[in-house]
Amino acid sequence: MHAATYVGAKTLTVIEKEPELPGRGQVQIDVAYTGICGTDLHIFHGDMDARVTLPAVLGHEMSGTIVAVGEGVNDWSPGDLVTVIPLVWDGTCPACRAGYNHICHNLDFLGIDSPGSMQASWTVPQEVLVALPPSLSLEHAALAEPTAVAVHDVRRASLLEGEKALVVGGGPIGLLIACVARAAGGDVLVLEVSETRRAFAETIGLRALDPTSGDLDALVAEWTADAGADVAFEVSGAAAGIETAIQSLAVRGRIVVVAIHASPPPVNLFRVFWRELTLIGARVYERRDFEEAVALLASGAIPAEQLITRVEALGDVANAFAELESGRAMKVLIDCQSSD
Repeated sequence: MHAATYVGAKTLTVIEKEPELPGRGQVQIDVAYTGICGTDLHIFHGDMDARVTLPAVLGHEMSGTIVAVGEGVNDWSPGDLVTVIPLVWDGTCPACRAGYNHICHNLDFLGIDSPGSMQASWTVPQEVLVALPPSLSLEHAALAEPTAVAVHDVRRASLLEGEKALVVGGGPIGLLIACVARAAGGDVLVLEVSETRRAFAETIGLRALDPTSGDLDALVAEWTADAGADVAFEVSGAAAGIETAIQSLAVRGRIVVVAIHASPPPVNLFRVFWRELTLIGARVYERRDFEEAVALLASGAIPAEQLITRVEALGDVANAFAELESGRAMKVLIDCQSSD
C-alpha cells in the first residue's frame, strides 16, 4: 500500500509499506479520504520538527471502512463506515482524572505524535472510532474532525438561540464555526479581510464583512442595536483579531479563543474588567462533539460539497499541499485509495 510521509521542511514522499494488521483491541481501516488542515501545513513548513518523528505519516481528518478487527473487538465489524477521533490519552494525568481526557497532559494526537491517516490502510485502537451513517458520503464525512472542532467551540460558548455570534476569521474553521452557530440558532456575522473568503462565505449564506473597511464599531452597533455581540470566536490567529473580538462584545459577553497564536498576543484586560467579559479557551473536541458533527454533516447543515474545493490522489499529495498553501482552496482532500 501507499502512504504519504513528511521527511523534512517542505518535503513529502509517497512510499510503499506493508499494512499493519490489527492487534488486540485494534481495527484496520481502508482510509477513503483524508483532509489537509492548518496543522498539517505547519508540520510541512518544518515548524513542528521538534514534535514529529520522521518520517511522519500525516493526517487526522478522515473517513473510511473497517476491513479487519483484532482480538477483543466485539462492537465493530468489517464493512462498518467510520471516522476517527485522533486522540489517545493516558487516563491517569490530572486532566484525565478530572474527566477532561481530550486535553490529557500526555496526549497522543494521531497524525502528529504518531502515524496518521494519509495512507491507504490505518490501524487504530477501537476506542477512537465513531460510526458514520450510510446516508453520509465518505467524501463529506472527511469533514467530521474539523466540524467537531467547531461544535466544541460553539458548545464552549454556551451559545443560545437568537444570540449575536461574531466570528473573527473566515478560514475553514471560522466558516465551520459560523455554520454550527447558525444551526444552533445564532445570528452570525463573519469578519474576514480576504475578499475571496468573504465572497465564499456569502455563497454559503453567511454575512461577511471586512473589519478593516469603514467604522467597525458602528457596524457592530447597528447589528446589535448598540449592545455588542453576545459571543465572539477568535479564529484569525492575529493580535488584531483578539482586539476586535473583545472590543465588539456586549456586557458579560464571551470570547472563545480558537486560533493558536504564534506568540502571546496583548489582551485588553481593562475591557474584560469594564464589561465583565468571560474569556474561554477551546481545544480540540470530545466524543459528543464528534457525534454531533457527524449528525450535522448528515443533515446538510454543514455545506460540505461547497467547502471541499478539490480532491487529489495520494500520489499527488505535494500538489494538494501546494493548492491549500496558495490560499485558493477552502478544504482539500486526499483520496487515499488512489495513488495516481
